[in-house]
Amino acid sequence: MRRLFPASHETSDLDNRQWGLDELADVYAYPTDRDEALEGGQGGRPDGDRDTGWLRANMVSSLDGAAHHEGRSQPLSSDADMRIFGTLRGLADAVVVGAQTVRQEGYRPARAREAFAARRAALGQPPAPVIAVVSASLDLDFALPLFTEPLVPTIVLTGAGAAPDRVAAARKAGAEVIVAGDSARVEPGRVKRVLAERGLTRLLTEGGPKMLGQFAAAGALDELCLSLAPMVAAGAAPRIMNGPRLEVPERFVLASVMEEAGFLFTRYRRI
Repeated sequence: MRRLFPASHETSDLDNRQWGLDELADVYAYPTDRDEALEGGQGGRPDGDRDTGWLRANMVSSLDGAAHHEGRSQPLSSDADMRIFGTLRGLADAVVVGAQTVRQEGYRPARAREAFAARRAALGQPPAPVIAVVSASLDLDFALPLFTEPLVPTIVLTGAGAAPDRVAAARKAGAEVIVAGDSARVEPGRVKRVLAERGLTRLLTEGGPKMLGQFAAAGALDELCLSLAPMVAAGAAPRIMNGPRLEVPERFVLASVMEEAGFLFTRYRRI
C-alpha cells in the first residue's frame, strides 16, 4: 500500500507494502477537535461536537459506479479493502446499517480485535462496536446471532409507529429499540442525535445505498471512505447512494488517498 495524498516524503509511506493495523488506525482516526478536522484544508466538523457526533460511511464501488455485484459487495473487495473495513470498525462506537443490508450481507455481531483493544480502552469504548440496525418494518430475524450473541447489545432504530409485536420481539431477543422518527419511518437526521445521547458519537455506516442516500440528503454525512475497485460490473446495480435528490450537490474535500493492487482508498470530508 502507498499513500498518494497528502504527499509524504516518509519512505514508509511511499513503499508498496502491507500497512499494519496501527498505521491504518492513525490514518483513519476520528478527528478530535476543529483544528484537526480543518488541518490541511480537509474540511469537516469535529468529532468533539458531542451533540451530534461524526458519521462516516465506508463503501466500495466499481469503476463504472456499481455498489455491489449480485447483491453483495464482497466481489468488489480486496484484502486491503477488508483490512480498512476492519480498521474502521475497530475505531467506531457504533456501526449503523440498513435492514436490507443486514439481510443481504448476512450481518453478524462485531467482534473484539486485539489490535484495537488499547485504543478502545483509552477512549472508554467497549471491546467491539455496537451494531445499530435501521428498520421501519422490523422485518428482521431476531433469532440470528446479530441479536442473540453480540458482545454489546445490538440496537434497532425505528419509528414511533413501528408494530408493537415486532418491537416486543426485538426486545425479547436482547436488542435495544430506539425511536428515531415520529411516524413508522426513521428520520435520518435524528439518528446521530439519538445515538449521541447514549455516548455513541464515532459513527460508521456501511450502507446500503438507499440509507446512505437518505443520510446525505439530510445533511448528516460528515465523511465518505470510498474504495474504488479496478473492475467494471455493468448490470443494474445501484450507485453507492440511491436516495432523494439533493437540491444542490454537497461539496466534500479530499482528505487522503492510498493505493494497493490498483484499488484506490479515498477519504472525503464534508466542508
